[in-house]
Amino acid sequence: MTSAEASAARYDRATAALEPPFAVLDLDALRANAADMVRRAAGKPIRVASKSIRSRAILERVLAMEGFAGIMAYTLEEALWLISCGFTDILVAYPTADRAAIATLGADARAAREITITIDSSDHLDLLDGLPHEIRICLDIDAGFITMAGKFRAGALRSPVREPDQAAELAAHIAKRPGLRLVGLLSYESQIAGVGDNLPGLYGKAVRWMQALSQRELIVRRGRIVRAVRQVADLEFVNGGGTGSIERTVRERAITEVAAGSGFYHPRLFDFYRDFTGIPAALFALPVVRKPAPGVATVLGGGYHASGAPGPTRLPQPYLPAGLRYHPDEGAGEVQTPLLGEAAHDLRVGDRVWFRHAKAGELCEHFPALHLIEGSEITGTVPTYRGEGKAFL
Repeated sequence: MTSAEASAARYDRATAALEPPFAVLDLDALRANAADMVRRAAGKPIRVASKSIRSRAILERVLAMEGFAGIMAYTLEEALWLISCGFTDILVAYPTADRAAIATLGADARAAREITITIDSSDHLDLLDGLPHEIRICLDIDAGFITMAGKFRAGALRSPVREPDQAAELAAHIAKRPGLRLVGLLSYESQIAGVGDNLPGLYGKAVRWMQALSQRELIVRRGRIVRAVRQVADLEFVNGGGTGSIERTVRERAITEVAAGSGFYHPRLFDFYRDFTGIPAALFALPVVRKPAPGVATVLGGGYHASGAPGPTRLPQPYLPAGLRYHPDEGAGEVQTPLLGEAAHDLRVGDRVWFRHAKAGELCEHFPALHLIEGSEITGTVPTYRGEGKAFL
């Protein structure tokens, strides 16, 4: 029996009493992934990206592990809910224009102490004026790589603040605003942290070349930005990186903590890195409901596309049994998904196919619960955000 066959058999045994569709989380794999992330962080704390987890119970488990401290949330509404549930030290990593949530933050002394709001322009500051309690501010810095006189850019389009003088000017502007206090800097090098470098051929070489140049440029620029801002504000933290860049980002003196989230679940997009190899931990099972032709097995649902530029890399991966692929004319469908390949010959109506989502937390938007597997047993079931009636994005 191959390792893939053994994994499929183990998951099938553990979930024999469940009717698919459902999602599972392999806790043994999650713990192994977490330990490897801590090793790569080399002593610097890892702030947990909640968008890649999307389950309160799993956030609690992760934050109880050594090496992890604080949450990186994706909306202020989410952060306020997590604070009401007892969590602390939450950085909202994306600017907010949610006036109702801002008013709630400003009126809640505990929330104002525990939540830090990210901004990258004075327009964001205007929304925070006149609140009853002091608001903690984090300044987001563009970490993208630009070369060839601006003709080439790699990295997410985030902050317009890129140079030390721009950052210092905005930091000084924050310092002049009563009721606002700059406590942190954030910069996310998505072109390194979110792009696998273990790819074949010329494209893989180009990615590695770009990442090496980007890393060198960013070390210098980010260090200068931090020094410039520290002339204006007493920073508590400087956050950078992501799952794919942990061991690179922590080498920078300017960085006090790194962010990571996808590494816990290890979705499909994180299979292509040279410096680490994770274990798939989050899976979902779909039932075979049709055999429309020889060599074809059709499962129920499956169209759980990941966000980002559309294409094959955003589709879930038919994972177990190994050797399945999508029909080129149908892909992953809304209510049914035909699968092709040698493994489809042996599948029967009622059998299960195990999938991996392309990204991490987005899986939880499709399922109300995660069934927790240890060994060959389900040891618990916990709700996702969706299962608790929460849909923040």
